[in-house]
Amino acid sequence: MMNPVVEENGLIVDRLGRRFRNLRISLTAACNYACTYCVPDGKRLQAAAYELGAQEMIQAVRLLIATAGIDKVRITGGEPLLSPKFGDLLKGIMELGLQDVSLTTNGQLLPRYADDIIASGMKRINVSLDTLNREAFRDIARSGDLNTVLHGIELMQAGGLKVKINMVPMRGVNDDQIIPLLEYSLERGIELRFIELMNMGHLQASPVHGQQFYSMEEILECISGRYAFSRTDAPFDSTAVRYEIPAHGTFGIIANESEPFCKTCTRLRLSSNGDLYGCLSNARSQSIRDLLPLSDEQAIPQLEAILLSALGDKQSDNFSGEVTVMKFIGG
Repeated sequence: MMNPVVEENGLIVDRLGRRFRNLRISLTAACNYACTYCVPDGKRLQAAAYELGAQEMIQAVRLLIATAGIDKVRITGGEPLLSPKFGDLLKGIMELGLQDVSLTTNGQLLPRYADDIIASGMKRINVSLDTLNREAFRDIARSGDLNTVLHGIELMQAGGLKVKINMVPMRGVNDDQIIPLLEYSLERGIELRFIELMNMGHLQASPVHGQQFYSMEEILECISGRYAFSRTDAPFDSTAVRYEIPAHGTFGIIANESEPFCKTCTRLRLSSNGDLYGCLSNARSQSIRDLLPLSDEQAIPQLEAILLSALGDKQSDNFSGEVTVMKFIGG
């Protein structure tokens, strides 16, 4: 159901007070992994037939800053470090004066790009890592090398970046890694974020989601056997519920089903081919490719109309999933 939207103080805001502040950019749809929760057949995702160039993406971000007041950008994919335009995009985005620029990566190519990332001035990075067991790592990712990822994390921390790790616990697959990954993270001052298995892509039409889904309650129960913890503060539009373990550190849970964050979601997603998505639970998208060569005077009114529609696509209460593969639209 469309959620009515209005314009307030020059910014597009809906009836729940939500506006687009956080932009996720899918730099490429290609990925060097074929994770079981992302693709069903072990085939790696490939780049889209047409993908925006670095300068086109930078122009898109500039327009979204001017039109929606975007102040945070996360570079995602696919696997963003696979893209040959990563360096140019990173340089251009860092020059736009944003409040925060961050990166989500599987970490496989971090050692190669560590110097560039550190030199850019980026302050934080998220690494997707579902296990510390080498055999399980290969079974889940169906590619890659665990030691390379761990080395990349070390390089990021040595370079002064704040690191978070994203883990998707799955029953019977890697739920035995909840405590080992938490201990690894706490020992290194890393915040581990558990992500409930999302009912998206091929999992929407499969019993696998129900079989492997590991809830926030189960995650907390597992951790409570080892640590005492209490709920702590999180930013109002955070996707994660955060917990503090006294004298050790913090961890978070992105509980898209157990405790949905829809009511406070401020995220907008730009796919690698120039489509804007307002909500993960809505496959509807609108292209902004044709706006990028236009003057601001021509582009901004058209972009405002697109953003009004995209904000109306947001869910009011619960995440319901979609057939869209999250990797295509900037996780």
